Amino acid sequence: MLTRLLRRQLRPYTGLIVGVLVLQLVATIASLWLPTLNADIIDDGIARGDTATIWRLGGVMLAVSAVQAVAQVGATWAAARTAMSVGRDLRVRVFDRVLSFSSRELGQFGAATLITRNTNDVQQIQQMTFMALVMLVAAPITGVGGVYMAMRQDVGLWPLIAVAVGVLLLAIGLVIWRMVPLFRAQQKQLDAVNRILREQISGVRVVRAFTREREETERFRRTNTELTGIGLKVGDLMALMFPIVMLVMNLSSVGVIWFGAQRVEAGQMEVGALTAYISYLIQILMSIMMATMVATMIPRASVSAERIGAVLETDSTVVTPEHPVRPDADHVVGTVDLEAVDFTYPGAEAPVLHDISLRARPGTTTAIVGGTGSGKTTLLRLIPRLADVTGGTVRVDGIDVRDLAPRDLWSRVAIVPQRPYLFSGTVASNLRFGNPDATDDELWEALRVAQAEDFVSRYADGLEHPIAQGGTNVSGGQRQRLCIARALVARPDIYLFDDSFSALDVSTDARLRAALRPVTRAATVIVVAQRVSTVVDADQIVVLDEGRVVGLGTHDELMAGNETYAEIARSQEFAAAGEVA
Repeated sequence: MLTRLLRRQLRPYTGLIVGVLVLQLVATIASLWLPTLNADIIDDGIARGDTATIWRLGGVMLAVSAVQAVAQVGATWAAARTAMSVGRDLRVRVFDRVLSFSSRELGQFGAATLITRNTNDVQQIQQMTFMALVMLVAAPITGVGGVYMAMRQDVGLWPLIAVAVGVLLLAIGLVIWRMVPLFRAQQKQLDAVNRILREQISGVRVVRAFTREREETERFRRTNTELTGIGLKVGDLMALMFPIVMLVMNLSSVGVIWFGAQRVEAGQMEVGALTAYISYLIQILMSIMMATMVATMIPRASVSAERIGAVLETDSTVVTPEHPVRPDADHVVGTVDLEAVDFTYPGAEAPVLHDISLRARPGTTTAIVGGTGSGKTTLLRLIPRLADVTGGTVRVDGIDVRDLAPRDLWSRVAIVPQRPYLFSGTVASNLRFGNPDATDDELWEALRVAQAEDFVSRYADGLEHPIAQGGTNVSGGQRQRLCIARALVARPDIYLFDDSFSALDVSTDARLRAALRPVTRAATVIVVAQRVSTVVDADQIVVLDEGRVVGLGTHDELMAGNETYAEIARSQEFAAAGEVA
């Protein structure tokens, strides 16, 4: 997965990668040449007292060192640019794929892990790419070149290099083998920490209301401690690597000096060559250490690549048809038809909706009522195709929504969700979410209809008043009215209100519904509501019970002939009477 992912991500940056390879080759050749020059200075200059040779070769060494420095800086710059670009592109790909997911895929992964995969996992790939371009490219050149240059100095000491390299590779291979499962566990545990932290931040009021601070702190502490424990195990293994490398390097240097001194004494080797041989041995072992540093990142990057690949290879169940139907502009009115609709959640034993059939026409309001868990919200989500039916058909203007391009469908529908959500920005930026070209006058008109004009006008900065993420700096009722205003600014053909008036008091609810009528006169309005008072004026009311339609008609008709609806109405009248008493 890692190789396949990087192959695709690196393809646009082939030029930069070639530049890295060339510059690394130049820098490595220069670094391999320096010990030979140093050996020549010792043997041909110092040993013979030839000052001119020392100055000449010293100047060459200085020039070679300068070339090496420039090439290394250039290679590092190109590698960093490539790695940062790969990280940027990968984050965009993951983000775009997540945006295409239906609620089924979002529920399958969960918000916490999707955030981790688009941040921490991408960062692991990015870091590994940088280290690979900087170190892994240079390591084999340095290793092979170092062996060749060392053999040029003296062939007799080759067994020392073979033993040192073999021992080092074996020891490091065992360490990396132990790291792979730990890296996988570390990423999963990081997901768990993010999930708990997200839950506790989102539900902080509930935690405080039930005085669960101590228990939630303990739950986070346990998960965090487990993550720390895994990190310590990884750290312990990584801590072994440098001592192993240094031990092998020092023992090898001692061996070279011991046996090399004997060869120098026997006249089989010169002092300068012995010095160069030690330098080459260190370069060879350092190249292995550089490769090892990258190798230690590969297991974790591989795990991250698998997690990212799982997101990128998951196709949304809500797919764009191969040949989408383009609605005829002359017949775009907003009629919604549900024909024998069934819906079952993945893994559920029974369907949530059974054989639902109804029609909602432009210029009318259709209300959906029912008890908790009766499928009201699920039914509403099928219309804009946030999920696909598992049986039957949902049509808009006679066209199956599965035959429409999702963007064409969504541009005609405005939904106000059960849990109103605002984005960080300003009042104006939130209202223009569905219509970026809306004027300030249009925004104020939408606020007036949504009964939000009064509190927005009290802000000193009006439409430019800042809104925190999620709208946490406004009350629930204000947040709900702003979301309704946002839907009105979009001017869609179909309005879907999912229990969007629940946070409003009865008088505000009545004023808002009265103001909505002239604005939505030409549109199809479908309302999910808990309060009967919200739907009494609807043109038709659909009563759901355990996912089935058990009543359809006006308020008066249902009160007279539908026991389920009448029971809901009577219970709310009783509750209201109790509150008044």
